[in-house]
Amino acid sequence: MNAVLFDFSGTLFRVETTESWLRAALDETGTDLPDAELRSAAAALEAAGALPGGAPPERVPPELAGVWARRDESARLHRAAFTGLSRQVPLPAPGLYDALYERHMSPAAWSPYPDARRVLSALRERGVGVAVVSNIGWDLRPVFRAHGLDAYVDAYVLSYEHGVQKPDPRLFAVACRALGADPGKALMVGDSREADGGAAALGCRVRFVDHLPVALRPDALLPVLDLV
Repeated sequence: MNAVLFDFSGTLFRVETTESWLRAALDETGTDLPDAELRSAAAALEAAGALPGGAPPERVPPELAGVWARRDESARLHRAAFTGLSRQVPLPAPGLYDALYERHMSPAAWSPYPDARRVLSALRERGVGVAVVSNIGWDLRPVFRAHGLDAYVDAYVLSYEHGVQKPDPRLFAVACRALGADPGKALMVGDSREADGGAAALGCRVRFVDHLPVALRPDALLPVLDLV
């Protein structure tokens, strides 16, 4: 293996809890909400799947089905899909829906998994190319910079910048070309068998990790070092 492709959310980083996300947006907008109501609203937002990178929606409303299926193909579709889901939940101020969306793009909303730095730095030392391949609707590069991991990434291949979302093999092909790597000698690491498993169609080897809270997944990335 001379190249490793990593997914972002649930693989290298984990988004904050829905309650933390809502608290941050309330603070940002200066909105007060009693704790009991906050917890209730957070639970409803989680059931709606309104937090990108968080729990999937229990149900996608019919009027959002089309945009939801293509949500990672553009920044416009991504925002429309997730703000549409959050608007299914009544909140005390209309500005909160946009504030919630803006908050999830903040580096403060994301935490790297404990072994991410160790694995990325070891790959860099070994001369193994690294790309981040993500289904996403916004620029995640500032998240990597803020957490000091950008120096270990050679290329970012983001679905909204290419109008293609995983599992389409074309997105993985872009990453391999960016690294000058033969797909047959590349490893894709991700948490979604449906999306990240698409790399296998290109000839990449694929390894899956569980999308768990940061504290519950201290070393799932370390086996990558043995594989390469």
